[in-house]
Amino acid sequence: MASEAQDQSVWPLPKFYFSVDIGDQQNLTFQEVSGLETETQVVEHRADNSKQFATVKIPGITKVGNVTLKKGVFAKDNHFWAWYSQIEMNTIKQVPVVIRLLDENGNATMVWTLLNAWPTRITGTDLKADGNEVAVETLEIAHEGMTVKTG
Repeated sequence: MASEAQDQSVWPLPKFYFSVDIGDQQNLTFQEVSGLETETQVVEHRADNSKQFATVKIPGITKVGNVTLKKGVFAKDNHFWAWYSQIEMNTIKQVPVVIRLLDENGNATMVWTLLNAWPTRITGTDLKADGNEVAVETLEIAHEGMTVKTG
């Protein structure tokens, strides 16, 4: 049986091949994407006419976490700083952010779409005279919801 070809659909997807679109900027390259999470709060409730002396758990408010993107620093590339600098008196240009996990042929297998996203934090690279690592900046994005689709 070991010589038979194995069905590739039963193996988990590798996480290193992905693409990110931010607004009209497409196929941006990032080193890392994290924070694709959502959570629904649990509300404990006991109806006044319940014969059980216990509460039941029901879904409450759903909340999403901020998404963090890390990328290398390139000369003359300040798109994120320009977007962040547009924050004025509680207004900011909100755009959709689309994150795609790709298969070996470059086809999307999972697609996360962040709704009304905007930059909440940018962290520049650390600088070290004796370092030999690539300069990496971090962009943290807040959003108002997330949809997940399979390719």
